[in-house]
Amino acid sequence: MSDDPLALEQQVCFALSVAARSVVAIYRPLLEPMGLTHPQYLVMLALWQHAPLSVRRLSELLQLDPGTLSPLLKRLEAIGYLRRERDPADERSLAITLTERGRALRADAERIPPAVVERLGMPLEELRNVHAALTRVIAAAAR
Repeated sequence: MSDDPLALEQQVCFALSVAARSVVAIYRPLLEPMGLTHPQYLVMLALWQHAPLSVRRLSELLQLDPGTLSPLLKRLEAIGYLRRERDPADERSLAITLTERGRALRADAERIPPAVVERLGMPLEELRNVHAALTRVIAAAAR
C-alpha cells in the first residue's frame, strides 16, 4: 500500500469504474440473446417490478435524467417490449407499460442473476455485502 494520496490503485473512483465495466461485461453475453443492452435491462428490471410507470418515476428509480432515458425507451418500444402512451390522468405525462412480449421476457431474465453470481465466483453473502456498501456510497455521494 502506497502513502501517495494520488496512487491510482488507492482511488475509490478507479475501483468503482473498473468494477462497473467488468461486471457489465459479464452481463453482455447474457443479455445479447434477449436483444438488450445493460441500460435497457435496468429499464426492464424497473418495469417488471413497478409497471406501469411514468417516465418521471422511471427516471427517479434508475437515477437517470429523462433525456438519457428517452432513447432507451424508444428502442425498447421499437423491439416490442413496452409501450409509451399519454397518461389519461395527466396528458403531460407519458406512461410506460409492458407489452405481453415484454412481460414474457421476464422468464428468460430470471436466469441472469444466478448466472452472474456463478461467473463472478464469489459467495452470495459477499456480493450482498458489496451491494450494501455500494448503496451506502451512493447515498453518501448524493448528500
